[in-house]
Amino acid sequence: MDLPPEERIGLDIKRTEQALMGAKGRVLKEFDLTVAQYAALLGLKLAPGVSGATLARQCLVTPQAMTSVLKGLTSRGLVRRERHPVHAHVIELTLTDDGADLIATADVRVSAVERRIAEVLTDRERAVLRGSLEKVAAELDRF
Repeated sequence: MDLPPEERIGLDIKRTEQALMGAKGRVLKEFDLTVAQYAALLGLKLAPGVSGATLARQCLVTPQAMTSVLKGLTSRGLVRRERHPVHAHVIELTLTDDGADLIATADVRVSAVERRIAEVLTDRERAVLRGSLEKVAAELDRF
């Protein structure tokens, strides 16, 4: 074995990511949302009028995956799709009133998960962790 399991940091990163997504998923069950749907709604709250491709990039998923997510959110009446007033081939996405209400409520619960992470780390530990993760991501992008 070229690299022993105890030296494979990727496994630690993946385990942590799965734990985070699991905690968020459990919270979002109450709202009948997946983590991907939550991310899309939050993305639209922060940047109304974006295209599906732009939203997919912001949510770190493929355009095909975002199309599926948006189909479900649109059928539930949470997202509205409208043609751009000038560029007819561009579809803008916005939250409906129901979508805005749902993301506001769900985000309070998901923020509690994020706060819990922050509470188990000191300010210094958070800064070191963020810096380390950025460094790792930058290195992997060059690979």
